[in-house]
Amino acid sequence: MSLTPFTKQQLLPQEEKLEVGKQRSDLFIGIPKETSYQERRICLTPDAVASLVAHGHRVMIEAGAGVSSSYSDKEFSDAGAEITSDTKKVFSCPVILKVEPPTLQEIEMMAHQGLLISAIQIKTQKKEYFEALASKKITGLAFEFIKDEDGSYPAVKSLSEIAGTASVLIASELMINQKIGKGLLLGNITGVPPTEVVIVGAGTVAEYAARTALGLGANVKVFDNSITKLRRLQNNLNQRIFTSTIQEKVLLKALMRCDVAIGAMRGKNRTPIVVTENMVERMKKGAVIIDVCIDTGGCFETSEITTHEKPTFIKNNVIHYCVPNIPSRYSKTASMSISNIITPFLLQIAEDGGIESSIRCNYGLKNGIYFYHGLLTNRPVAEWFNIPFRDINLLIF
Repeated sequence: MSLTPFTKQQLLPQEEKLEVGKQRSDLFIGIPKETSYQERRICLTPDAVASLVAHGHRVMIEAGAGVSSSYSDKEFSDAGAEITSDTKKVFSCPVILKVEPPTLQEIEMMAHQGLLISAIQIKTQKKEYFEALASKKITGLAFEFIKDEDGSYPAVKSLSEIAGTASVLIASELMINQKIGKGLLLGNITGVPPTEVVIVGAGTVAEYAARTALGLGANVKVFDNSITKLRRLQNNLNQRIFTSTIQEKVLLKALMRCDVAIGAMRGKNRTPIVVTENMVERMKKGAVIIDVCIDTGGCFETSEITTHEKPTFIKNNVIHYCVPNIPSRYSKTASMSISNIITPFLLQIAEDGGIESSIRCNYGLKNGIYFYHGLLTNRPVAEWFNIPFRDINLLIF
């Protein structure tokens, strides 16, 4: 019996085993026209299309897909995109890029084992949607689940920035509306008391709402039960503003004095109701409520979902604006924002040799995968809809 743990052959110099090099792949991306109610955005701008085409990729866009975002078919065509009126042809592309999740009819048109990159909007989704994806063995990548290097969610953050800024601009429009407004300028004019703005919540939406309101000269009060979020908001604004935990007496006092109240809370499931109807009744006549979190239930008890066509209603003499998809109102800005986030990921996927290779080495992108070749890989989605779940780390080696 040999005392050495190695054989003579093993002790001889061995050839080096190198990692198998990545094979770059060319993408064929289809961008269909958005059919969801009130959706006016598009995932790629003509500049982004030009960049992808310059890297050797193909982009097919359904005619008129960018019109509501102020991008003409000619602009996309000049950038190198293929324009077609055939919806089925667009959906047959190996990679489908959409803002809103596709309908069951649209999934039916998709290629077998294709890649779908879109929002998932778990709160408005139904079990049938996932069953349809499974039957086609689709790999689904959700915008709102993609993580950045710092662990943040870039798509969610970017759209929250738009919603926060827009909430103050919308409030200023409503305050001077001839039919329902009370003719107040949102800001601070010498000798005139400044506009009072109350923000419920202290996340990204609240930060950008506060930033915009302060920029116009308004007095801002922010309420949230997280001291950490309130501290971070003050540090990001680089100034000390009124902040408070949510105490009914203090919040009511602020609401009774304010001209604008903005709901910017987020909950794990439904947004908690923070402002009761009794509190709304005691607000000033003609005050404005912008409930940004209405898509998850809203934090004002009096909130009811409205549309871009009929965005407001008056209840208890207070103007309510409760449109779920505020960024869509600013379709060009939102489209540019989504495009800037998604284009580098598309180029990375191609450089890595496809989505399978890319998610092996990119944790942020892997976090965005909620369906992998027809298997559900996202635990929150599985628990929400009571569907069998597979850990993606066990599917990818």
